[in-house]
Amino acid sequence: MNKSFSLLLVIFFALIVAIFAVMNVEPVEVNYLFGEAQWPLILIVLASVLIGALMVGFTGMNRTRSLKKENKTLRKQLEERPVKHEEPLAKSGQPEKAVPHTDEPDHTLPSRTERKQRKD
Repeated sequence: MNKSFSLLLVIFFALIVAIFAVMNVEPVEVNYLFGEAQWPLILIVLASVLIGALMVGFTGMNRTRSLKKENKTLRKQLEERPVKHEEPLAKSGQPEKAVPHTDEPDHTLPSRTERKQRKD
């Protein structure tokens, strides 16, 4: 998602929450396990939004961290993987022209026509 769109979405949501919270300032009774208290509804609304935002943020950070770890593991496996050097055969049955070899791994995916030629 575009960063500017995300920022606009956050500002819009914050504005809606602020308007809703300001319209609801009367005190309400909050029941605990071991008692009860009178709190302004604005605090309950803002606390609920803050707790929800923190939960979403921590979940997103955890997901990002696990994806980075998986990416690192897969890159390491890719670097350790042995490279096979086979000469592909042309349709005539003769080897194709040799391609200069570099020590750097080629991370590009074959095109659709190359995959089709390999199947034949």
